Amino acid sequence: MSRRLTVELDLPDEVVAALAGEDMTAKLREAFVMDLVREHRISQGKAAEVLGISREDLFPLMSKHQVPVIDLPVEELQPELDQPFPRD
Repeated sequence: MSRRLTVELDLPDEVVAALAGEDMTAKLREAFVMDLVREHRISQGKAAEVLGISREDLFPLMSKHQVPVIDLPVEELQPELDQPFPRD
C-alpha cells in the first residue's frame, strides 16, 4: 500500500531559478529516502524499491548523499574485520 503526500516549499526566486530544468519531485524523493536510510527508518532494500532502482545503483546514491553503506556498531563489524582475507 502506498499513500501520496504533497509537500509545499517556499523558496527564494534565485533558488528556484538555479533549479530550472531539474526534476524537483525526484530530487526531493531521493533526498528524503536517503535521510530515512541514514536514520535507520527504512532498509537499503526498501530504499531501492521506493526509488525504483537496484541495490547496486543505490550504493553510489548513498555515497552522493553521504549515507554509510555499512553502518554497523563496532561490536558487530569487528569480527568481520578480524577474519583473514582469502587469497587466491
